[in-house]
Amino acid sequence: MSRLAFRDLCVWFGEGEGRVDAVKHATFEVPSGASFGLVGESGSGKSTILRALMGLAPNWSGEMVVGERRLGAKRDRAFYKEVQMVFQDPYASLHPRHSVDQVLSEVLKLHGFSDIDRRVNALLADVGLGPGYRFRYPHQLSGGQRQRVAIARALAPEPSVLLLDEPTSALDVSVQAEVLNLLTDLREEHGLTYLMVSHDLAVIAHMCEATAVMQNGEIVEMLSVEDMRAMRAGHPYTRHLLESASGYNPNAEQMA
Repeated sequence: MSRLAFRDLCVWFGEGEGRVDAVKHATFEVPSGASFGLVGESGSGKSTILRALMGLAPNWSGEMVVGERRLGAKRDRAFYKEVQMVFQDPYASLHPRHSVDQVLSEVLKLHGFSDIDRRVNALLADVGLGPGYRFRYPHQLSGGQRQRVAIARALAPEPSVLLLDEPTSALDVSVQAEVLNLLTDLREEHGLTYLMVSHDLAVIAHMCEATAVMQNGEIVEMLSVEDMRAMRAGHPYTRHLLESASGYNPNAEQMA
């Protein structure tokens, strides 16, 4: 059963002569419990799909379905309890004057949870941060620790779907693999479905079972990770991405 479905999705910005068509007739599905990648160069439209699903890109047509619910123009609290997003920049996504405790407690209260103290500690444990981090502020955390807090915040409503928008691209190389491995473990532990955006083919190969390759707002090819590793690409743009990806090893089974 598909957890996410996109059918003939178009997303645009502006009107008239200034209109920019960011996503053009995208169609794909993400099975429940799967991890699906959207890959392509900057400006290809991959992050715009996530923003449209979250209600952050209001001009769209086609269908977006979560479970059995077809989405309309607005997103209600039930949607945000089911679908959460981890953004690219952990430095911009956390309020600088809110402690980790405030960040997590606020989300838990918003979604109607009462046992806040226990849940905050459990969320921190889930992402590999001890209770000593609870009352720290963002400026007291490293980039990797900030992204762990952002992941904990996304997990707070107990969603079934996480949207991952380049979740490690702003981090030092030394901590990227740690965060990706954390996300892999969390998906298994919580039965999560992932829709992940990345320009890094090695990240997609590590995290996802299948991917859609995007160019100029269009999906030009769908690939399994096995096809990607074997360099079995039919579209010239996909072959170009595979061949030009710096440091990409198609036979690598997992990252260090």
